[in-house]
Amino acid sequence: MTNIAADTAHRPVRHRGVAFWWSVLVGILLVILGLLIGGGGAWLIALGGSWYYLPAGIALLVAGILMLAGNPAGIWLYLLTWLATLAWACWEVGLDGWALMPRVLAPTIILVFVLLAMPAFRNGAGRGSRNAAYVTGLLLPVIAAATFGLFHISALAQSQPAQPPTTSTPPAPVSKDTAIHQPGNDWPVYGGSELGTRYSPLNQITAANVSKLTRAWSFHTGDMPNGATKDLYSPENTPLEVGGHLYACSAKDIIVSADARNGKEEWRYDPKVSDNAIPYGASCRGVAYFSVPGAKADQACATRIIFGTLDARLIAIDAKTGKPCSDFGQQGSVDLNQGIGETVPGWYSVTAPPTIVRGIAVVGAQVKDGQAENAPSGVVRGYDATTGKLAWAWDMGHPDRTGAPPQGDTYTRGTPNMWTVAAADPQLGYVYLPLGNAAVDYYGVDRKDFENQFNSSIVAIDVTTGKPVWHFQTVHHDLWDYDLGSQPTLVDFPAVTGKLAAIIVPSKQGQIYILDRKTGKPLFPVEERKVPSGGVEPDKLSKTQPYSGYAHLDQPPLTEKDMWGMSPLDQLYCRIQFHRAFYQGEYTPPTVDRPFIEYPGYNGGSDWGSVAVDTDSGLLVANYNDMPNYDQLIPREKADQMGFKPIDKGGSPKKVKDIGDPQAGSPYAIAVNAGWRLSTGLLCSKPPYGHIRAIDLKTGRTLWDEPLGSANNNGPFGIPSMLPLTIGTPNNGGPLVTAGGLIFIAASTDNKLRAIDIKTGKTVWQADLPAGGQTTPMTYEVDGKQYIVIAPGGHHFMETKVGDEVIAYALASG
Repeated sequence: MTNIAADTAHRPVRHRGVAFWWSVLVGILLVILGLLIGGGGAWLIALGGSWYYLPAGIALLVAGILMLAGNPAGIWLYLLTWLATLAWACWEVGLDGWALMPRVLAPTIILVFVLLAMPAFRNGAGRGSRNAAYVTGLLLPVIAAATFGLFHISALAQSQPAQPPTTSTPPAPVSKDTAIHQPGNDWPVYGGSELGTRYSPLNQITAANVSKLTRAWSFHTGDMPNGATKDLYSPENTPLEVGGHLYACSAKDIIVSADARNGKEEWRYDPKVSDNAIPYGASCRGVAYFSVPGAKADQACATRIIFGTLDARLIAIDAKTGKPCSDFGQQGSVDLNQGIGETVPGWYSVTAPPTIVRGIAVVGAQVKDGQAENAPSGVVRGYDATTGKLAWAWDMGHPDRTGAPPQGDTYTRGTPNMWTVAAADPQLGYVYLPLGNAAVDYYGVDRKDFENQFNSSIVAIDVTTGKPVWHFQTVHHDLWDYDLGSQPTLVDFPAVTGKLAAIIVPSKQGQIYILDRKTGKPLFPVEERKVPSGGVEPDKLSKTQPYSGYAHLDQPPLTEKDMWGMSPLDQLYCRIQFHRAFYQGEYTPPTVDRPFIEYPGYNGGSDWGSVAVDTDSGLLVANYNDMPNYDQLIPREKADQMGFKPIDKGGSPKKVKDIGDPQAGSPYAIAVNAGWRLSTGLLCSKPPYGHIRAIDLKTGRTLWDEPLGSANNNGPFGIPSMLPLTIGTPNNGGPLVTAGGLIFIAASTDNKLRAIDIKTGKTVWQADLPAGGQTTPMTYEVDGKQYIVIAPGGHHFMETKVGDEVIAYALASG
């Protein structure tokens, strides 16, 4: 009898021992979370933020103490706190699944932990408590499933429909002799044609048969980073195809010609670019193809590939053999450093293809951002595409000059540059330059008048003279790195009075401007709206900024409710950071005493991927980013102590997101938190971070807008979540539109190429890529078969896998 009693007494002790220690651990967790959330909540209230976190933290603290004291009331207090959290979350953000996640997911997981601790209290609880526990346990899977289901709900960004043109005196209609041909079976120019529409009339691949699209062939460029350059590769290449030959360039400017039917290499040319020449990233967005007028077909270099290099050379090679064109420059090469003055490798580089119009190859250069006020010039030059001789140079600091500077002089230093791709109208003889900012992005007191005149502007240059015809500025006194990264797009715009020769100018701040490409006058109203003031140069700031009456991609101003993260702690931290920062909406000026929020961030809106226009159906397609930056000016003395040095003084070519820019010569460096990241790698603002939108070309009205990119390859601490949920990821690269009614786009960070039905915005096909798809696809037809080609090279800034493969897709036979 005694043995039975002892055995009976011991068995519950062993069982309760496990439950007891579990309850202790959960109680300690609640105490820690209560202290953190309560303390942070008190700070947030002091900053003028939400009152939820302080009482929630106190409740967690008390619940934890009760559990540690063996009181089951702690369980019920946590359950009530969880229910109150659900109610608060839904009140604050509704049923927006991604916004709900940091508010309720972690508390729900902790609820499971708390309920698993209930057996430790069963001897001290009555039958009613035990029954309630069992009921709660049965309901928990239902509650959890319902909560998880909310995460699949994603709110679509809403846009304000634009109004049609109201100007009383519209520009004159385009006459027939100014019509520009669109590409046919070939893809002979970056962007499809010099118009930059990224549209192909090919229609073999449609929404009805795209499911049969399979990999047809691929080849490797062989250009992969080494240990010293592993964080600097971002190829961004879009190949060309002419007459059955495909031309691709690699990150370090290796040119490969391949048979467009099967991808077999025909020749390659390696300009031997040094690793030291890599600027912010090793990129070669494309090359240019040129046929020499009057040349015989069998003549050497009758057709040629012309391209710029990271070490600032303009090179011409035979399109048939890959051998340098001896009649171009010095044995096939022109030194673009001539007239530039003081520079070092990586400071002055060419990353975009030249735009060739009327036999003139127009080339700009990437001047590495934010290094020094005394940076190399942003001069834009035109070279004879046959001889390589300088035809003209547009140096905005010397408008009287059209050629090279006198001996011993240089082009004006520090001026806005054109690092991206120009567009051209061969009939008008105009080339359209999307300009960046002056050499220092976030400080402008020392800028010259001509720099303020042309920064962040689209400038029409007469290619026969090198003189500006007109310019249109998208940002006045730009202090936000809102340079024009997109290639503009030229279209015959449908208006009441007929077709108008227009230029579409997308911007990083999300505004899309429609201008007369002959005169630069807006075809839709442009409103000068009042913007915030203050910062370190209030007297220099523009009181207004130009807002387009056509269409815009920017979202409403950020609020505390838009803060995000992996858990309530992340979100609380981001809310505190939000209230600590200076933020007054778009164009909040840079500050030195505290951080400031830049929204949209410098990565867009629209960036170098540009837009695509279905000229037959009258649709404009734009993918874009929706992320803020969290920045702060750093006084020069402190910046020097922190090691902010320009590359000409031994500074490291580290990524901007790691440290920022020195801005030597100005009183401040700039610390940039691109995307406003947490230590987990997640962002402080809620998803979606990337979208794709279809816009009615005629009216500017949004037809649909969808998040672009899934969560598969994204997650905290860089660990892929493998969740096939459409989150809308950051994106770099542009869309391709075809007459088959499809949009082909990669760009997102989930390493996928997608085909999207242009009518609905729904993905109808996708393929996994071997590396990041931060580039723009292209298409062509040869021997009756249409191919879709992409060069997924990855991107260091987007943190996607780097690769060297060029891949073609075609419909499966049969």
